[in-house]
Amino acid sequence: MEKDKFYSGFAAIVGRPNVGKSTLMNAMVGEKVAIVSSKPQTTRNRIMGVSTGSNWQIVFLDTPGMHEPRTKLGEYMVKSIHDAMEGIDILIVMAAINEIGKQDRSIIEQMSATGTKKILVLSKTDLVEEKVIFDRLSEFANAGYDAVIPVSATAGQGMGELCNSIVSLLPEGPKYFPDDMMTDQPERNICAEIIREKALLHLRDEVPHGIGVEMMRIEALSENLTEIHATIYCERQSHKGIIIGKQGSMLKIIGREARIDIERLLDTKVNLQLWVKVREDWRNKASDLHTLGYE
Repeated sequence: MEKDKFYSGFAAIVGRPNVGKSTLMNAMVGEKVAIVSSKPQTTRNRIMGVSTGSNWQIVFLDTPGMHEPRTKLGEYMVKSIHDAMEGIDILIVMAAINEIGKQDRSIIEQMSATGTKKILVLSKTDLVEEKVIFDRLSEFANAGYDAVIPVSATAGQGMGELCNSIVSLLPEGPKYFPDDMMTDQPERNICAEIIREKALLHLRDEVPHGIGVEMMRIEALSENLTEIHATIYCERQSHKGIIIGKQGSMLKIIGREARIDIERLLDTKVNLQLWVKVREDWRNKASDLHTLGYE
């Protein structure tokens, strides 16, 4: 790279559900721009994060986990993966090093056939011994990637090497976004995702997968206070009771934890009002998907 030139490009992050794609992007960007949970298919939209250096800029595109869709929402998620891969400069394929299986190997092989510059990232290295890392590096050394890099985004292992590798593959290009811009998501979308993240954190079984959040109102009452009204939708009446909890206990937990993160995001005090409503089978209804921002 020549110091007097600027390098930039778009890098899509793909892989099966729950391999750490959002955690990786947040670490690369330096801010939490995508929600994270241990639940598969946490990410539903293509989410953009921007990392800028002295003479380079990487525009990351975090995508939902690759899976066989069973609902219209699932179909939307899979489509968003393919859309994100169009016109990119670099493809980042991720697999969790502690649980590489048949699906991971199929994705790695399939993605290796693309003509795009690509990096294979083996995540969650903090969960395995060094011998496992060595064995996996040997296994994928000739997989057809420009680089194979083991990382732990949570522990910070290998992140510098990954950044350098991505930068080395960037084409010469413009600065697409200002230095202080880290995502293209509107604040109302981020607030809705924060609420959904807290629900994912505390709810179990099938309940989290059937949750959607609609922002009803965001109003700055003063320089130091913002009022937010949001509705959490679920697919069954029984799920509504679980989300609310005994005497409203679960909804209070979700609201309290979401409010703390939203206050940090908006840099104001927040009065957060949450409601829970049932929309049966909303994940298969185009009108409901549109209402909740999946379009």
